[in-house]
Amino acid sequence: MESGETSVYGASLAGGSFDFVKFIKQPQTILRVLSWVFSIVVFATITAEGYVNPPNHSQVVCVFNKNDGACHYGVGIGIIGFLACVGFLMVDIYLPMMSNAQERKRVVTADLVFSAAWTFLWFVCFCVLANQWANTVDVNGIPTDAVHAIIAFSFFSIATWGALTYLALMRFRQGVGEVSQNYGESAPDQTSSQYPTSYVPPDHNSTYPQPPFVTKQEPMGDSDYQPPAY
Repeated sequence: MESGETSVYGASLAGGSFDFVKFIKQPQTILRVLSWVFSIVVFATITAEGYVNPPNHSQVVCVFNKNDGACHYGVGIGIIGFLACVGFLMVDIYLPMMSNAQERKRVVTADLVFSAAWTFLWFVCFCVLANQWANTVDVNGIPTDAVHAIIAFSFFSIATWGALTYLALMRFRQGVGEVSQNYGESAPDQTSSQYPTSYVPPDHNSTYPQPPFVTKQEPMGDSDYQPPAY
């Protein structure tokens, strides 16, 4: 960012053009792409190899201890995380062109809240899948490599989404500090006023004309009034 420009929430307040090289080198972009890939691996692997048809079952069951809820949870978290990564990548492209500080604040806040929520949900997903796999007794016909990949990439997703949460928090704090600093610099000086004071020195001679037909009042103590003699 060029010196002398006012920046808010990680971009120039005046707005600017999109720099592709700078964009792909940002840690936030790299983490979003990694999270996007990890989400694809989890939900695609569960969809393709997360269900088997045991000999004593007429329908397919989830490989994680025959718990369909575990598979559905992993697929749901993966698909929503995949779509969110695409959406936030588009927002990151558009963010430098935003000139409204309040719009940027809403975007950064949404990024922070969603990233924190998905860090927690991926942690829950990892714990559930690992626990259900540990309790699985019959592993015949189950592609164990696929199961291990699902659990591993669920764990990797915790790290990437946690890092995204940290970056979003840093950008939010930086933006709040920059807004406060810019407001302080642009605030008018309240110590001096452009309006003249109404205080008049005691020795000041007023130049305002006296109103007409005003009689001069004399003090009561100097009056020449004499009471009538009867």
